[in-house]
Amino acid sequence: MNRGWPGPRNRPHWWPSDEPWPPNGPPGRGWQGRPPLHFMWRVGLALLLFPLLLFTAFAIIFWLAAAAIGAIDVPRSAFVWVIPLGILALVFGFASIVRLARSLRVSAAPITELLGAAEKVANGDLSARVSEAGPRELRQLAHAFNLMSARLEATDQQRRDFLADVTHELRTPLTVVTGNLEGMLDGVYAADLQRLNATLEETRLLATLVEDLRTLALAETGSLPLQIEPIDMAVLAAETVVQFRRQAEDRGVTLESEATPGLGTVEVDPVCIRQVLENLIANALNYSKAGDSVRVRCAANPAGPGIQLVVKDSGIGIAPEDLPRVFDRFWKGSRSTGSGLGLAIVRDLVNAHGGTVAITSLSGQGTEVAVTLP
Repeated sequence: MNRGWPGPRNRPHWWPSDEPWPPNGPPGRGWQGRPPLHFMWRVGLALLLFPLLLFTAFAIIFWLAAAAIGAIDVPRSAFVWVIPLGILALVFGFASIVRLARSLRVSAAPITELLGAAEKVANGDLSARVSEAGPRELRQLAHAFNLMSARLEATDQQRRDFLADVTHELRTPLTVVTGNLEGMLDGVYAADLQRLNATLEETRLLATLVEDLRTLALAETGSLPLQIEPIDMAVLAAETVVQFRRQAEDRGVTLESEATPGLGTVEVDPVCIRQVLENLIANALNYSKAGDSVRVRCAANPAGPGIQLVVKDSGIGIAPEDLPRVFDRFWKGSRSTGSGLGLAIVRDLVNAHGGTVAITSLSGQGTEVAVTLP
C-alpha cells in the first residue's frame, strides 16, 4: 500500500512556506471556482465588437446616402435619431480600434520578453526572470513564470548540493575500506581479526548510508511502499527503547518509556515507525551527557484522533539559529557523528503516513520531538 503523497493537512517540506497548502489553483481560481475573464477573451470580444460597430456605422451612412438621393422614402423625423446614432457608432468604433491597438501594444512587450525568457530556461538558464507588467492576466502569467524559474533554480541547486554531500559522505568509508584492503594485500597491514572487523564496520556504515539515501529518495518522491498493519504503538515504543538500553547505560543516561493505558492499535508500517523511533532516540542519546535522561512517551493525540509519540531529552539542546535546519539533509550539529540524514528521514517517513513532526528545543535545556500519527 502506497500512501506517500501528502494529504490536505500535510504540507510537503519542499512547498514554499509563503504559499498555502493545498494550493488554491491558478490565480483567481479556487478548487471549485470558475476562471476569471482572461485577456484573450477580452481581445476576442473587442475583435467581435469592432466589426459590429463598424458595420452599424456604415449601414447608417449607407441608409443616409440612400435617403439623400431618394432611393428610399424616409420620414424626416427619423433623421433626428439616426444621425446621432451613426455618429455614436463611429465614435465607439474608433475608440474600440484605439483601445485594441493600445492593448496589443502594451501586451506585445511582455509577451516578447516572456518568450525570450522561456527560451533561456529551455536552454538551461534557470536564472531567467521577466518583469511583471501589462494587463492583469499577463502580470499573473509573468508572476507564475518567475515562481516556476525560481523553483527550478532552487531545485537544481539542491540537486547539486545533494550530489556533493553524497559524494563526500560516500568517500570516507570507501577510502577506509580501500586503504585497508590494499594495505593487507600489499603486506603493509596484517590480515588479522581487528583489521578485518574495522573494514567490515566501514562496509556496514556504507550500506546504512546507501539504504538511508534510498529511503529518503523514495519518501520524497511519494513512492515509498508502506506495509500498513494494526500495531500496538506502546509495545513498539517499549521494544525500541530496550534496543538502546545498553547504549544509554554506557553513556550514563537514563532511558525510560511510558504509555497511556488503553491506547489500542494504530494502522502504520511498523518497520518505518520503528526507524523513526530509532533515529529520534539515537539523536537524543547523542546529545545527552552522563546524568541526563531520555523519555519516550506514547499517548493519544491531544489535538484530535491518532497517536502522539514524544521523545524528550534533558541534553544540551539546539541553538535557536540551528533549529530551522535540523530537518535538512546532511545537516549536522557540532556533536553529530552520523550522516545528517536521520531527522530528514524521520520527517519524510512521518509525512508518508500523513502525520506531522514538530521539534522544540532550548539551548542547554534539552529537546522535545513530537510525532503525531493519524
